[in-house]
This record gives sequence, structure tokens and C-alpha cells, in this order.
Amino acid sequence: MLDFLTFDWFVAPYALPVFYYLGAIGIPVGCWFAMLWLGRRFPTARQAAMAGQRSVWLVLSPRQRGYVLLGFLTGFLLMELFWRMLFEYLIAFLQIHEALTASPPAR
Repeated sequence: MLDFLTFDWFVAPYALPVFYYLGAIGIPVGCWFAMLWLGRRFPTARQAAMAGQRSVWLVLSPRQRGYVLLGFLTGFLLMELFWRMLFEYLIAFLQIHEALTASPPAR
């Protein structure tokens, strides 16, 4: 317990995967619920957004709609990839720190 309190033992290598999955799943789901909550909280803004969405979908051809959906899907996947790379970097940083601060081998 003393190592934990004096930061001689890092909890990050064990906590990072948990936070990765919480973020990879929680951020999109949380944004979805926030969007629903904001739509209920501000009905005028929701009506304006729905009217804009309808007018855009009427102007776009089916092929263009597919490109828009493909763009959103690509953006979502790239954000998830960035989230993954961020946590891989943090884990690698901790491994480098551990390797550099490890006591030298006995001869």
C-alpha cells in the first residue's frame, strides 16, 4: 500500500484498458444520450435540426446520401482508431518508463 501511495507502483497499466473500453463504448453512447436529452430540453432546436435534415435529404441523390453515411462511418471509425492509438501510446510510455527506471541486473 505504501508503494501505491508514494507512486512507486503504477496502477495505470491495469486501469488503462478499463478506461479504454469505457471510452470506446461510453463516448458514442454518451453522445447519443446527450443528443436525445438536448432534443427534449430544447424542442425548437430539435425541430430546426429535423427540418434541416429533411431538406438536405431531399436535395441529395441516393448515391450522395450513401457518401454522406460512408463519411460519417469513416469519421467514427477514425475517431475510434485515434482513441485506441492514444491508449497504446500511454501503455508504451509506461513500459518505457518502467524499463528505464528498473534496477540494473546483478552481475
